[in-house]
Amino acid sequence: MDFPVTFQIFDHTILAHPVLETIGIFIGMRYYFYLKRKSKEKLSFNTSAAVLIGATAGALLGSKLIGNLENPDVFFNDFDFKRFWTNNTIVGGLAFGLMGVEWAKKIVGHKESTGDLIVFPLILAMMIGRIGCFLTGIHEETYGIPTNFIFGMHLGDEYLRHPVALYEIAFLMVLWIVLKIIQRKNKYPSGFVFQIFMLSYFNFRFFLDFIKPKIEIIGKLGTIQVVCLMFILYYIYAIKNTIYLMNIKNTITI
Repeated sequence: MDFPVTFQIFDHTILAHPVLETIGIFIGMRYYFYLKRKSKEKLSFNTSAAVLIGATAGALLGSKLIGNLENPDVFFNDFDFKRFWTNNTIVGGLAFGLMGVEWAKKIVGHKESTGDLIVFPLILAMMIGRIGCFLTGIHEETYGIPTNFIFGMHLGDEYLRHPVALYEIAFLMVLWIVLKIIQRKNKYPSGFVFQIFMLSYFNFRFFLDFIKPKIEIIGKLGTIQVVCLMFILYYIYAIKNTIYLMNIKNTITI
């Protein structure tokens, strides 16, 4: 296979990454609306619209902000709008998308969790997008460092590299299965599956970025890893609080 893989669309050569990223978002959204129609938890139009707008706006801003802050010197000293708009990361999208949703829920006065419904559509979209990352090779910064590991691959240069996009796809497949098992037990409160997803993914990305090229900003950590640590701590607290409240409720019921 030759990297990067490209498509010819309307006489233009387009990288696989943006094409599959767009397909992933489209399929993920269709899957979300399918699950929403089947869900017993019905949200009002105002709440649904607010959550969707908050998530989209937060994810769009966060993905680009954190993506550009991976190289702070360039961002602050040589700002370029085109580079800002084309540089993004899913970690920033998840982090700021969450904040956008919480902000939107406060505006409309909705206190219940809305996260569980988006988990599996999000995982599906991410897996499709990561196929695009893999097919782009080293043309974009979604590849691993050189390695002699058994899974090392040529991604467009002379080095064997960690195919980190494939590692992530494999991780997301396993996570899908684990979360489905948790969901089917039907004994955890709404929002718990989303919390486990977020904690698991941020942990995975924290360690994965040790085998990706990065600019170290604090010790041996890059920007994405610092963001991951912040949200790992947040979700450890959130999950402990969820389990604590669940145990109190069960004790009162008994």
